[in-house]
Amino acid sequence: MATKPSGTTTTPTTTTTTTMKNQTYKPKVIPYRPNRRHNRRRRCNCRRCFCLCCFWSVLIIFSILLLAAIAGAIFYVLYHPQLPSFAISSLKISQFNLTTTSDDTTKLTTKFNITLSTKNKNKKLIYTYDPIVLTAESTNQIVLANGNFPGFISIPNNITNIHSTLSIVSQDLDVDSVSTLKSELKTKNGLPVKILLDTKMVVKMDKLKSKKVGIRITCDNIHGLIPKGKNPTVASIIDAKCKFDLRIKILRWTF
Repeated sequence: MATKPSGTTTTPTTTTTTTMKNQTYKPKVIPYRPNRRHNRRRRCNCRRCFCLCCFWSVLIIFSILLLAAIAGAIFYVLYHPQLPSFAISSLKISQFNLTTTSDDTTKLTTKFNITLSTKNKNKKLIYTYDPIVLTAESTNQIVLANGNFPGFISIPNNITNIHSTLSIVSQDLDVDSVSTLKSELKTKNGLPVKILLDTKMVVKMDKLKSKKVGIRITCDNIHGLIPKGKNPTVASIIDAKCKFDLRIKILRWTF
């Protein structure tokens, strides 16, 4: 009797593995967009603040200038202030020597006697002057002599005379200054001289008092002759004019 061969038959099973890509879920990110309306409001507010500040600043400055102009007009009407006037009464040159030493150095020795007058034309203003520094110069700003005069008070409608002696002893001059002076001494009208007065003044009005203000008085169109001998020569002051200038100092500069 035939026997069936015993055996096991296996049916191959095919498994299909599907590899899934790892996908991480990322939520949709909304990009940041600044609020334009908010920025516009800020800009508008800043502009408004800036415009308001400018407006009020201009208004305040204009108000101050207007009040100052009104106060100045009232002051002028009440007091009618006038600047003091200066004039040269006389100028005498008693010594003027140019000496050349053995080492070819030229020295200048001079002596000037000067008289000036100042008038206070105001009816209520009082001028108080500090000590005055006087300088005699040539037209090329070569210093010819120096002097000073003590301070004084100029009351209303008053004339004050200023007498001073200006001198220089053995001042060294460079070659250019010597040649310039020698050429000026040969002119027909004589040596052109300019007198400078530098000082500070205070203006008083009733109980009010100003701060010290620097002033400079410049007197030019003066011609002097060199003395011969011991007798001084009188300078020509017919065309002399004196100019009054304020000396305002800002930091290191003086105007």
